[in-house]
Amino acid sequence: MDLTDNLTPVVTIGLNRNSNSFDYSMTELNNLVEANNMKVVESLVQKLDKPDPATYFGKGKIEELTQVVIDDGVNTIVANDELSPSQIRNIEKNTKARIIDRTGLILEIFANRAQSREAKLQVELAKLKYQLPRLHTSASQRLDQQTGTSSGGGFTNRGAGESQYELNRRTLEKRITHVNAELKESSKADLTKRKQRDRSETPTVALVGYTNAGKSTVMNGMINLYGENEDKQVMVKNMLFATLDTSVRKLTLPDQKRFLLSDTVGFVSQLPHQLVQAFKSTLAEAASADLLIQVVDYSDPHRELMMKTTEETLAEIGITNVPMIVALNKADKLEVQYPNREGDNLIMSANDEDSLKELTTMIKEKIFKDYQTLSLLIPFDKGDVVSYLNDNTNILKTDYRDDGTVIKAELKDVDAKRFAKYVLTTD
Repeated sequence: MDLTDNLTPVVTIGLNRNSNSFDYSMTELNNLVEANNMKVVESLVQKLDKPDPATYFGKGKIEELTQVVIDDGVNTIVANDELSPSQIRNIEKNTKARIIDRTGLILEIFANRAQSREAKLQVELAKLKYQLPRLHTSASQRLDQQTGTSSGGGFTNRGAGESQYELNRRTLEKRITHVNAELKESSKADLTKRKQRDRSETPTVALVGYTNAGKSTVMNGMINLYGENEDKQVMVKNMLFATLDTSVRKLTLPDQKRFLLSDTVGFVSQLPHQLVQAFKSTLAEAASADLLIQVVDYSDPHRELMMKTTEETLAEIGITNVPMIVALNKADKLEVQYPNREGDNLIMSANDEDSLKELTTMIKEKIFKDYQTLSLLIPFDKGDVVSYLNDNTNILKTDYRDDGTVIKAELKDVDAKRFAKYVLTTD
């Protein structure tokens, strides 16, 4: 049995406005359709300088689309742009098929994938804000159904329909207020957690980038090498937006240096503004990070566009001044040498241990550059200090004297201050 038989067949449509990235955007749309458990049976495109304000496509193309819907036996159309309520209404009226625009499609995917309470609230908020200006589409449909063709009760029914519209609008606005309040409470809890991590002086590194670039694979590779619990791996799937929730893991390097690594939600071109705003709290992990690692699918010919999309999205949520390493991932799909480092760029494969170790070296150079190498004389009755240093610092040398233990170690600033009284001025 073909598993695709259970997928909803759709026709995708798009306007080519002489954009160099149009073909890629349509490919991406088809991938988004697949990520939403649908299958593309046909794509229809038209070259226009701007969309028809009433029907998106021109009149002739709408007629062609209607025939395609009939011939292919589909009842769903997916558009490559965000459509106005009137465009949605008119296309549905002409084709007798359901129309989903790009924004609606991404919102559906996010709604299906959200796992945590916060992610579900963020998606719900985005959907509510998307639905609010489109309310009169469904309200008008109810109005038409209520008035029908009779001539006697039209006025009364129209009033009832308008009342229903206002009621629906107030209900949506009330729910938006409620969800916003819940998200603020959730954000406070997350902020408290981040403040606790800040007080521990543990550096934070956030993986960012285009969806399906391999962020989760990079994270799992790092967990395999340095994680405290390998069972805490994150889900990996070759699909757009396979994961939405931000995952944070504590990593301990062989030299006892520790940092927190977070895997954030991926980006996509034309990511709906509602979602970008809704996911600000999730992406706060990236905003508060000491270092960003932008993971890029190096094997994708459109990688430059993906990098631009990532940087624009980060800028939109106010993340502009955080140091960044660019991890050009999936080099194993190309005939190139890896790992290969050029400045802050690394050509690598997340499935290659040497690549991950080179990435780790780059991370250490960025977040541990302020470490101090000190020699400390610890009295014998301060065994707890020796134990702490052995467990939490990179011990370079240990000697014993009549008056105590001499330890030469790399210390972060907070520990250097904490144990300043034990520091030897000379080895």
